[in-house]
Amino acid sequence: MAVPRSAGTLRDLQLALQLKIEELRQRDSLIDELELELDTKDDLIRLLQVELDRHRRASQQAAIAEETAGTGAPAVPDEPQRIKRQAISAEPTALDPSQLTGVTLKSYCKTKESSERIQRALMDNEFMKHLEHGQILTIMDCMHPTSLTKGCCVIQEGDDGSTVYVLEVQIGSLPVPWLMKTTIRWLHLDAPVHLVM
Repeated sequence: MAVPRSAGTLRDLQLALQLKIEELRQRDSLIDELELELDTKDDLIRLLQVELDRHRRASQQAAIAEETAGTGAPAVPDEPQRIKRQAISAEPTALDPSQLTGVTLKSYCKTKESSERIQRALMDNEFMKHLEHGQILTIMDCMHPTSLTKGCCVIQEGDDGSTVYVLEVQIGSLPVPWLMKTTIRWLHLDAPVHLVM
């Protein structure tokens, strides 16, 4: 029995349609992968921009300090200075400094890399960056690593604010070997915070 020509053409069209649909699925999958890669690269660009801004500020401050030291007059930078916000941190008034003489601080060993990351996190914080270098070193010496489980509450409003938290948070699968795929941020203590890993 002979198959009508229109039936063969219909099958050919259905097969061609299925091939095109599969081709579109593959393209959609490729687009999804490329969008994910683009998002990852955008995150990397943001991180690198923050690092670049930090290095620019440091080099500008060093240049201003060098110029001031050389001329004895305050240097005027080319860019207008932004007004810095001031913050006040209240210290306990009932504490007698003589009570602190018996306090011994426990020091923990750290790698050079960990120490640098902790110091960078402390220096990025508006309150901590105004401490003396010795005070920052003391805080760093007393810090120790702690692993937290998924969904663990780190600190919430009303908790004792005498503990400094520096969190290492993984940023997806961001290919940043020099950051070891982690970044350190200061945890703002007056809001409920849940660390989700």
